[in-house]
Amino acid sequence: MLLRKIALVVSVAVAALIASAGTASAAPAAPTAAVAKNAPAAPTAAAANPVIVVGGLSGVAVAYEPIAARLRADGYRAFIYQLPGLGLGDIPTSARAFATYVDQVRASTGASTVDVVAHSEGGLVSRYYLKRLGGTATVGRYVSLGTPQYGTYVATIVAFLGLGSCAGVVACQQMTIGSAFLADLNAGDDTPGAVRYTTIRTLQDELVRPTGNAVVNDGATNVLIQSYCPLRVVGHLGLVLDGTAYTIVRGALVDGPVRPNCLAL
Repeated sequence: MLLRKIALVVSVAVAALIASAGTASAAPAAPTAAVAKNAPAAPTAAAANPVIVVGGLSGVAVAYEPIAARLRADGYRAFIYQLPGLGLGDIPTSARAFATYVDQVRASTGASTVDVVAHSEGGLVSRYYLKRLGGTATVGRYVSLGTPQYGTYVATIVAFLGLGSCAGVVACQQMTIGSAFLADLNAGDDTPGAVRYTTIRTLQDELVRPTGNAVVNDGATNVLIQSYCPLRVVGHLGLVLDGTAYTIVRGALVDGPVRPNCLAL
């Protein structure tokens, strides 16, 4: 069933790429792959930090090419980070691998800081890097898309991925409401350092239940898409494909006000 889920993610991503007329180059299949050639920088992206798109549980790199392509079209240097082992393993271990990847991006671009746009479990990996591994010194902006910041019901993860049980799937156990991992991650300040934190969530999220658990406290900008666009229907995977969600991401990357385009494709 997990392979079937991965195949579904890939098919959705490929369909989105065809719809966008195939203007973007292929996403790196591994964390060490180089960024694609950039489009001319838009005024809002001039001199911007490189942006690392961090995948989620079972998320192959190609599934995040649509949002990376949007970023490149807006002038950003966009990289895609696929979680080790598709994110099934220990989240702190994935965060340590992510720390190495951030250093690689900084070295290859010459940038002192990067921005992070993280989907689902990728938001927890990135937050652990920020809070426990000194990442606040190298990240300027953190944007999460449908991340179970305060956990989700195990049954929802099981049904969503078709795993049958969390037994043996460490990340699934760690994303359970009340897990020791989340208790540690959420102890004290949710938003350490000078990083600008933004969370984006949707009422139709099939994975994060309750959907209010996708927010963080202590000064973050927490955006519910339907608070601005009540008729917009966006699922968990849709957060990385949806045009309205992307307009919120784009605004967060330039420290702008929350002004979603409810009609964006």
